[in-house]
Amino acid sequence: MMKKSHLKILGTSITLSLATSTLLHATNGDHLISVGAKARGMGGVGIAMSHGAESTLNNPALITKVSGTEISFGGTVFMPDIQAEMGMAPKYTSDADMNLIPEVSIAHKINDSLYIGIGMWGTAGMGVDYRDAALSPVDSGNMHMVTNLQLMQFAIPLAYKMEGFSIAVAPIIQYGSLDINYNDFAGMSNGTGVAQDFGMGFDIGATYDFANGLVVGAVYKSKIDMDYTDQLSVATQPFVDFGIFPATMGNNLEQPAEFGVGFAYTMGQHTFAADYKQIQWSSAKGYEEFGWDDQNVIAVGYQYTKDNWILRLGYNHANNPLTEFQSGPEVITPGNYAMAAGNALNLFNLLGFPATAEDHYTMGGTYAFNEAFSLDFAYVYAPETTTTMNTIVGVNPTTGDMYIGPTTVYHTENSLSFQLTYKF
Repeated sequence: MMKKSHLKILGTSITLSLATSTLLHATNGDHLISVGAKARGMGGVGIAMSHGAESTLNNPALITKVSGTEISFGGTVFMPDIQAEMGMAPKYTSDADMNLIPEVSIAHKINDSLYIGIGMWGTAGMGVDYRDAALSPVDSGNMHMVTNLQLMQFAIPLAYKMEGFSIAVAPIIQYGSLDINYNDFAGMSNGTGVAQDFGMGFDIGATYDFANGLVVGAVYKSKIDMDYTDQLSVATQPFVDFGIFPATMGNNLEQPAEFGVGFAYTMGQHTFAADYKQIQWSSAKGYEEFGWDDQNVIAVGYQYTKDNWILRLGYNHANNPLTEFQSGPEVITPGNYAMAAGNALNLFNLLGFPATAEDHYTMGGTYAFNEAFSLDFAYVYAPETTTTMNTIVGVNPTTGDMYIGPTTVYHTENSLSFQLTYKF
């Protein structure tokens, strides 16, 4: 904890940020818990539970459940509430508090064995905006961070069905943009504007329908490497200049591989489903350097069908992937700045990349106007998480002494999803 005398000479606080997006629903790390209103209403369940055309990205093998052609079109209003306080400074609220995310999915039955689809979805990201936070000689206003990562995926799945077994592959093109801006040690703006890139990957999925109401499924999603020119390298350069990091970081930020298994069981009007998946952050470029842990995700969901109504409930839990690095002493002198490397990474992760949501409670439903046309909706709530790590919180402009103290981030998420589905 900083001494009060240190506050009088607090010249600046260090914060870097990476990542986040106008493309964010409630999240596992920076991944959405799921795409599409049906899956989101069931806690993100979608590895063995078919949601029609919407299943294209969750498990492409499940598009074999469509009876003809199905189109789902909709979006999510995402409302995050992220607040951060550094040391003894006031708590500031990020202005990135409302976003609109689109989603389109199409699936078509070619014949009894072959199925094809196409889709476009916002899939990952997170963002903060502290540009209007107070600024004074003793308060950096969270370095006026403004960060934005946007990820969109385009996929064309091809599925094959033979009796109860289905298998599919979905080639993926991913578009990403990343922008990192913050004030450096001297209060000067640091950033180069938006960088963009395209990457390629694939999903492989399989399911088996036992014809007694039980379906099991598995899915694998490949890594997708992205190179955001002059983003992470420029953002980490001040740490190198001050002798905290030995070298700047590369500009690759790789969306990690993940694998999952699930089951769904239908008994009359009731369906119960559960998924387990692991997101492998620890071996993905960029996230590996920031010390992210692999994330184990458990999702459970329930669906009740009655006449032209369907009601859904769900729960999703994922462990916090952020690791706290070992803390340096309370005061670090200029000749020993390398002792603050762990504290700098803590600050980079926690303040710039607050991927701290853990529990998600969901509900949703479908209203069918007729056999061809229906409305899907979902609500997802992630209750507040409070995460504290020791980070760099200030620098004495006279002596250059660097101060280590607690930084706390408060993170809550709400989102509403709406979707129109048309079958023909």
